[in-house]
Amino acid sequence: MKMLPTAKAAFAAGIAKHVSCHTLRHSFATHLLEAGYDIRTVQELPGHADVSTTMIYTHVLNKGAQGVKSPLDRLEQPRAQYLSSAIM
Repeated sequence: MKMLPTAKAAFAAGIAKHVSCHTLRHSFATHLLEAGYDIRTVQELPGHADVSTTMIYTHVLNKGAQGVKSPLDRLEQPRAQYLSSAIM
């Protein structure tokens, strides 16, 4: 029995649920939003004509204030090293 590429990928990843191209599209948009991309950028990539279609993906992002990151949180080096290098 021939498997579709999405089914092969799901099988290889150990995912037992049905996976379609739409599933992958939804996952891609959700991960972009989780990574901090703005809603307009995410809207353009899958070709949504209306931002309200893209807004559906935001339902999984219920992080509240805990989801807000400071610019210092995004530094590649640990904060202690950053402070000691700034003093010297």
